[in-house]
Amino acid sequence: MKTSMVRMDKKIVTKMLLVTTITSLLSACVTDSIKRAPASPSTPWQPSGAGKTTVVDSFAVPTNLQVLDGQLAPKIEQGRAYTLPELINIAQLENPDTRIAWQQARQAALAVGLTETLFLPMISASVVGGYQHTRTPLSSNILDKSDLETNTSAVIPALVLQWLVFDFGQRRALLHAAEHASFAANIGFNGIHQKIIYDVTRTYYQYGAAQSRYRITKEMLDNSKRILAAAEAKRQQGIGTSLEVAQATQLVAQAELNRVVARGAERDARQALLASTGLPATSQLGVDAQEYKASSLHVVAPTQKVIEQALSRRPDVLASYALAQAAKEGITAAEADYFPKIVLAGGLADAHSRFDIQGMPSIGPQTSASNILLAVSVPIYDGGMRAVRVQEAQSRATAAHDTFEKTREVAAREIVVSSDVLESAIASNTAAVHLVKTALITYDAAFDAYQHGVGTITVVNEAANNLLLAQQMEIDARTAVLVAAANLAFVMGEMTQAPR
Repeated sequence: MKTSMVRMDKKIVTKMLLVTTITSLLSACVTDSIKRAPASPSTPWQPSGAGKTTVVDSFAVPTNLQVLDGQLAPKIEQGRAYTLPELINIAQLENPDTRIAWQQARQAALAVGLTETLFLPMISASVVGGYQHTRTPLSSNILDKSDLETNTSAVIPALVLQWLVFDFGQRRALLHAAEHASFAANIGFNGIHQKIIYDVTRTYYQYGAAQSRYRITKEMLDNSKRILAAAEAKRQQGIGTSLEVAQATQLVAQAELNRVVARGAERDARQALLASTGLPATSQLGVDAQEYKASSLHVVAPTQKVIEQALSRRPDVLASYALAQAAKEGITAAEADYFPKIVLAGGLADAHSRFDIQGMPSIGPQTSASNILLAVSVPIYDGGMRAVRVQEAQSRATAAHDTFEKTREVAAREIVVSSDVLESAIASNTAAVHLVKTALITYDAAFDAYQHGVGTITVVNEAANNLLLAQQMEIDARTAVLVAAANLAFVMGEMTQAPR
């Protein structure tokens, strides 16, 4: 008997050692994961399995071509010049911000459906099965047996119903909060489209202005070459000087530099337009950049009533208000934890079991049970957890309300400032148009006088530079009017479709 006990003790010790060894190996694998990180702050990270060809001091990362999957070429017609409404339509189809906002609105809508399921009962089915083998040493042999072995097995399928019947309005508050959040997401979706319309409009006008600037610099380069040709002709006739030729040559060089700079600005403006539409930077997009007139615009200072009407349709103001209402419902949901909850529960179970004792017939009883319960849960003490939740909900509601008030105040200020900016831009555009007319007259007169020998090259160069400056100022002023008008429509909540 003692020999049997020693043998059993050795088996137990062996099993314990085996479990300890396996646990230690698993722990070593866990702690070995630190090698995945860089060895030091100044040592480049190298991917596992890097060959000897890898540069040790290089901070390059491995190439992963999977990031290129899913890229689709936009449907852009080659050789076609797109108008502003067409570009806005492309942006609403290609800009990823619209798809992101759409998914966020869908997620918020699904959250409402998820909250609605809290009002319905939950029915779950489960099956529990088990087997147990027991060996008990006997103090003396019975029927030549030193151990008593028993086997027990059971299978219990069950169907359980649980239904929260009454919770003092907690689920209703959660549902209202989800509905407000969904409304805010839907408003934000429309707001993203309004922003995209404005961004495309703004970058379209700026790209047109960059094209006009580039065209003017090319014209000024041609004028500079005409002045240089006139200076060289006068010198050949013996009535000019080498100084005049040098000054004219400098004017040509300056005009060439202006052209190069304007070309770079045009390319930058084109990339900004492509970015606003969501098209790749390498897109060969033709743009019909028309020269819009801005002299017919007139601004009326917004009254308090106009500002209030604008605030009532601003997407950011409406979304902020909806989120504030959602946060307020959170207070009600948190306070409901102080009240009892009534739960209706029921169950249906059927047990099949089998009990075997060594040397005796098996016993296989079968039992079934069903019940229905009405439970009332009353919270008494939770260590202050509910109080903290209520305070947190109140803080969130206060922050959301303050955010709403700030958003509304900023929106009202944007309307007033945008109106002032547009009014100033219109005045600047009127003055710039007049300046271009006078500068052109001065340039023509100076060049004609120089050709007839009654003017100087210095006056011609100055007149040419002033004309270029005046034309650029007129382009900037006209563009500022168009952008300011679009911005005013945007902050007023009126830029809801492509401008006609």
